[in-house]
Amino acid sequence: MATARSALRMTSRMAAMPRPAASRALPAFAQRAFLSGSTAPRKSEVIKETEIPVSVYTPDAKGVNHATSDHTSIPVRRNPQGPPPAVEEEPMKTITPLTNEVYSKMPSTMQKMSVKDKVIIITGGARGLGNYMARACAEAGAKAIVIFDANQELGDQSAAELHEASGLPVVFYKVDVRDGSAINTAVENVVEKFGAPDVLVNSAGIADSNIPAETYDPAMFRRLIDINLTGSFLMAQAVGRSMIAAGKPGSIILVASMSGSIVNYPQEQSCYNASKAGVIQFGKSLAAEWAKYNIRVNCISPGYMDTALNKVPALDAQKKIWKSLTPQNRLGAVDDLNGLCVFLASDASGFMTGSNVAIDGGYTLY
Repeated sequence: MATARSALRMTSRMAAMPRPAASRALPAFAQRAFLSGSTAPRKSEVIKETEIPVSVYTPDAKGVNHATSDHTSIPVRRNPQGPPPAVEEEPMKTITPLTNEVYSKMPSTMQKMSVKDKVIIITGGARGLGNYMARACAEAGAKAIVIFDANQELGDQSAAELHEASGLPVVFYKVDVRDGSAINTAVENVVEKFGAPDVLVNSAGIADSNIPAETYDPAMFRRLIDINLTGSFLMAQAVGRSMIAAGKPGSIILVASMSGSIVNYPQEQSCYNASKAGVIQFGKSLAAEWAKYNIRVNCISPGYMDTALNKVPALDAQKKIWKSLTPQNRLGAVDDLNGLCVFLASDASGFMTGSNVAIDGGYTLY
């Protein structure tokens, strides 16, 4: 006999609108239902830079937090491409980083749950979930925050704001996660500035949703895989190499999705789901391979998140269904990944590797 939940799913299915024909497809912004980091323009080819603009924000000589910036470029011998249009983000509030005085008074358990003195690279950190995780790491005691993002204007703005709000050194690199040469060059420069990074949070990714598989453009599929899966590999490889070379332990956090483990309803997004399933399996395999180096690899699998790109009228009908199928009856807030991110980055999760942690309001329980 059907349960109440099954009946709800059947009712939702009956109430769902018929699948639109290709000529009546949803607009592009409605197709990106779970964008978790800012990315490059919609093109099938990789953006290859001739140089990587680097913006470093540090306190002035008197120790005042007003930004004194150093703008340089790292040659990569590539041809630069234009950034995507900027997307407005919520204003950044003042951040109070964990100080040495406060840290010394914390119980040992709480000390282990901080990221005190860690150098953290966050991709897709110019906006959205990645930006909020960057803020959380700054608050939790990071030594320096390094943002990788393909959006020059927004990345520079976010880095300056994060430095101004926290007083911490913040460096922004304009890097496309599909460009292995640019990634390697940027990571090498991070090592020169701060030493090998302690943590990588790979939050850059895109989602194409509400597109039937039979009409999905193969070029879009290649781009999706290149950003979500190949980008995860290239970033983990570059950062992992630096950790191995330095002989230091590290934590790599790959932002996957619950869609890598379940099939979403009612939208059609088989290609996105496949890309995130690949990220999860890659993370597990890498965790086993790099355990001998004391490098931990874990995945975060968010559920439906109420990011700026989801706040569009075209998704209102689907969002009602998403909420109805989520035990907490809500979408995730932009800061709901923060605690898990800090925990996985911290020494408190030192015996945790190869895990895929769902943070979805209970959606995958059913």
